[in-house]
This record gives sequence, C-alpha cells and structure tokens, in this order.
Amino acid sequence: MDRQIGGKVDGKEEFPWHIGVFDAHCHPTDTIASQDNVPNMKARALTIMATRAEDQSIVRQFANNLGTQLEMLKNPRSQGSGGSSCQVVPSFGWHPWFSHHIFDDMNSKNEHANKPDVLQHYKAVLLPPPDNEFISSLPEPRPLSSLLLQLRGCLESFPYALVGEIGIDRSFRLPTHWEHDDRAKRDEGLTPGGREGRQLTPYRVDIDHQRRILKAQLNLAGELERPVSVHGVAAHGTVLETLKETWHGHEKKVLSNRERKRRSSAAAAHDAEDTLDRVTPNEGHHAPSPKPYPPRICLHSYSGPANVMEQYLYPVIPATIFFSFSCFVNFSSRTEKAVEVIKAVPNDKILIESDLHSAGDKMDQVLENVVRSVCKIKGWSLSEGVTKLAENWRHFVFGDAEPNPLNPTNDR
Repeated sequence: MDRQIGGKVDGKEEFPWHIGVFDAHCHPTDTIASQDNVPNMKARALTIMATRAEDQSIVRQFANNLGTQLEMLKNPRSQGSGGSSCQVVPSFGWHPWFSHHIFDDMNSKNEHANKPDVLQHYKAVLLPPPDNEFISSLPEPRPLSSLLLQLRGCLESFPYALVGEIGIDRSFRLPTHWEHDDRAKRDEGLTPGGREGRQLTPYRVDIDHQRRILKAQLNLAGELERPVSVHGVAAHGTVLETLKETWHGHEKKVLSNRERKRRSSAAAAHDAEDTLDRVTPNEGHHAPSPKPYPPRICLHSYSGPANVMEQYLYPVIPATIFFSFSCFVNFSSRTEKAVEVIKAVPNDKILIESDLHSAGDKMDQVLENVVRSVCKIKGWSLSEGVTKLAENWRHFVFGDAEPNPLNPTNDR
C-alpha cells in the first residue's frame, strides 16, 4: 500500500488525477476484454485508434458501449470526482502496416479496377515481390474507394471522432503467415490481424503506395474537418512532404515588416483582428470551403529530431501540429533525444499517450510515468503540467482553444 506523507506518496509528489489526464493515442481494442476496465481507470479520457479491417467495428463498439460525455471532456473546470468514469474518443483509419490490403482504385481508368488481380496487386505494392504461396495467405485487397466510404460513415456516426491511426513506416516488415498449429495456439482474447509474435518476412510495403493511402485519408479528414493521429517511423521527411502536398496552395501569408507597420496604423487596427498583425490566410474573404488537409495533426510518439520538428512550426502551415510522447517509444532508449525534442516543443503543442494495447491499471501507470517525465523536462509542477496537457488535448480533439484561467503556464 502507498504511504502518503504531506502531499507525497512514498516520497513522490502526489499525482493530480483530479485535474484530468488524457491519453492522446492508445489501442485497447486489441484486447477486447479490457473494455470492462475503462470505466474504472483514473485517466479522464482515452483516444482509441483503429488500424485495420478487424478493429474498425470494435472501436465503434467501444464508443457505443462506453459512451462519451462531451461537455465533461470539453470543460476545463470539470475536475472529476470519485464517481466519474473514464471516457473514450474513437478514431477510425488504416495504419500503414495494413496499407497493402488496400487497392488504389481512385485514379484508375480500368473498368475492373474494383476487382484487381490479387497476385499482380501484391507483387506491385510489396518489396521484394513475394512468391505466390505467401500471397495466397493474404486477404483479397479492398478498393480504396470502398474503404473511404466506410471511413466516412464511421466519422459521420461520431461527429467528434478522429482519423487515425494513419501514416508511413519504412521499417515495418510483414509477419509470416499463420501455420495451422500456430493458429490453433493463438490467444483468442486478442483482436485478429496483429503480429502476435510471428516471425518477420523480408517484405515491406512500397512507400509510394503508403503515401497514396495516407493522403486519401488526410483529404477526407480535411473535408470533414477532423483531427488526425499520424504514425511515422524512419520516414519523418516523407511524412512531412506528404502533409505539405495536402496543404499546398493553402499556406498562410506571413506579413513583412512593412505590412505589419501598415496594419498597425489606426485605420487597419480598427478593422483587423490582432492575429492578422502577424499572419493572415491566403484564401481571401469568401465563405469557407472544405480543405484537403486536416485542421489539427498529432505526430504520435514523435521520434524525429528537433530540427525536423521545428519545420512543423513554420507560420505558413495552415494546420495546427501537435507532438505526442510515450514511454515505450520515447523513453525506452535514446532518452537524450526525447529530452532535446520535448524541451523544444512549444508548451501548447505537446501531448502524452500510452500507446498501450490493453486498458486498465497498467495504462494508468504508464500515463502517470510519461506525465512525470514530461513535467520534469519542461520544469513544470505536476499540477501545472497536467493542466497544460489537458488543455492541449482539448485543443487537439475539439479545436477552438481558449486560454484556460486555471493554467498559469506560458505557451513557450
């Protein structure tokens, strides 16, 4: 049992769960039975990701069964109580590890594009091209148009849902197919489709194919004005270039010193908002139209260097970019790199996540650990840090960030 002494538990500062801790990225749907653990968790909300065909409906099931009290999540003064329960916010999308299951029929003039030749498809999108025996173990590829239609339906069913997990991964290799004996031994409590300890093959998914699947999902997120959670491994430059393509032509215009001085005149100040003194959109004054880029983007378990991170902060970028950190990706090795990046991330753009595949006490503990680490690096007290991280999560998920009167932390 923990020993509490003067606001500390076993010598550590007592953790302020009552303020609200928000997991920006997790996968409890990989262990379906852990759904029963969610209401009793200390965390205020879990942002749960879909990744493949097998878990899209399970994310929907979690959201329907557990419910989401939006007003409680949106209100920074909602401090919670002993009777409050953890909420879930669903996300729907296809992870790059499963992007080879998708056939791009969006730009094809072939009348049979919605029923591709299976061998031809997999030999085109997997490198090196696999043999026929391995291909026979893979599912029949689904048309991208059908996937996007399903994704649209999920997002319209949940007006607060995100798009995720989507992205690009250069390191991932496909697992071997299930042997009969192995399949009989698999853990039935796990959602099918994952690796589950299988050996890896030499086959990787073609990067251009991954980019097309990612871009299609980004465009839909932009159309429906939904935030996205993006996976990027050994592909930080490629992810950035793909995102740039979605907002090309929609960049903000940064004002010159002369323009800033002109706008600071009495006449301009009377008509313009304060934000226009620094940056103004390049789209004119016509009514808003759907954009091809998401309004808010989280780079989950961000593992890139600080100099790449800084490129996401350029004032011309029309999307708001957040960076999320987890114990297992960012603090398991090369901690000094994570420390450097976390120090450099603006205070209003940082999020935390568990990235765990089962809900419950372990997820709470992992969240507490990563919050403590971030607060130590940032020089925040726990109360200050938890308040700031909660405010950032609300901005990422719901948009329309308002300064939180409970939070004294500066943005930089």
